[in-house]
Amino acid sequence: MTENNNEALTELVHILALQAGEAIMRLYRKGIAVQTKDDASPVTEADEVADALIVAGLAAGAPGIPIVSEESVSQGRMPDISGGRFWLVDPLDGTKEFISGTDEFTVNIALVENGSPVLGALLAPALDECYLADGRGAFLITKDGHRRPIRARALPPNGAVVVASRNHRDAATDEFIARHQTSRITSAGSALKFGLLAKGDADLYPRFGRTMEWDTAAGHAVLTAAGGSVKRMDGTVLRYGKDGLDNPAFVARGAE
Repeated sequence: MTENNNEALTELVHILALQAGEAIMRLYRKGIAVQTKDDASPVTEADEVADALIVAGLAAGAPGIPIVSEESVSQGRMPDISGGRFWLVDPLDGTKEFISGTDEFTVNIALVENGSPVLGALLAPALDECYLADGRGAFLITKDGHRRPIRARALPPNGAVVVASRNHRDAATDEFIARHQTSRITSAGSALKFGLLAKGDADLYPRFGRTMEWDTAAGHAVLTAAGGSVKRMDGTVLRYGKDGLDNPAFVARGAE
């Protein structure tokens, strides 16, 4: 990927994330109907509207790059990604948070090349925060358009701030926390946890429950660009384009 193309694609995902976020916020707290997908996870009109907007925008702005979207895959549409370069899209990560009104839901868009997420946007529309990775660095963009570089922090000497899933914390997570020197435990929904690590507000995010590649790719891109890492329990870097698109257990970390 050339640097100019990298910049153009980063701006494309930023614009599409903002547009999807605006569409989602128009439906937020409107009491819209909730349906259940085949895997028992909830889906709303906001998921579907945001998905259609992002997929159409990527197809028009970056033709030829396959698009793997959560909503498309749930409807049986899976493109050929054997070329190693493809988009991963979760139009509304944290649908449960969206339904319950906690504000901790995100729009996730990432570009994967040869198993690694190389750029992406992670937007928390109800919080007016957009995390952006352009392949060279990570940025936090606020509602007024101010863009500031962010960096993950090294582990503090008094112990780690551990961020855990609000809805999916389990016994394995508690065991992980018990094995590490911890100064504080906090909870957050959706891929927002990656943003907390990327801007230095947390240090560790262990995840043992099931996630899909579209859940993590944008946050992974942002955290890596900010100097952090996302690794499997065996210490190898989490990769993308796996059969079935399921992730194994992993730990996201700040700067090592």
